[in-house]
Amino acid sequence: IVRNEGGHALLVGVGGSGKQSLARLAAFICGYSVFQIVISSSYSINDLKDDLKGMYNKAGLKDEGVMFLLTDSQITNERFLIYINDLLASGEIPDLFAADEIDVIMNSLANKVKASGKVVDRKN
Repeated sequence: IVRNEGGHALLVGVGGSGKQSLARLAAFICGYSVFQIVISSSYSINDLKDDLKGMYNKAGLKDEGVMFLLTDSQITNERFLIYINDLLASGEIPDLFAADEIDVIMNSLANKVKASGKVVDRKN
């Protein structure tokens, strides 16, 4: 599941049954790094968006495999689920990056996109 493009899974079970351990083992086997948010009393939507930006940059710009591990106790705001749903449904989170950030990302990836035979635009 993890090695599939856009692969994701929902692990369900009683607490202490090894769901996180299994996910971390799968990430290790695939050579992926595990990304998990750290919740604090002041953790907000903007913090989540910043963490997701960092994860996207690591996966996209640095071309590293990343496993995003999220537990139910880390969902302290129901609005988090909007972003997680977008991430799982399409892999894209609308308006996550500002226009100037997108331009920097596009310029960073332009050579790789051209090398793959595609035209450089915002869609790819």
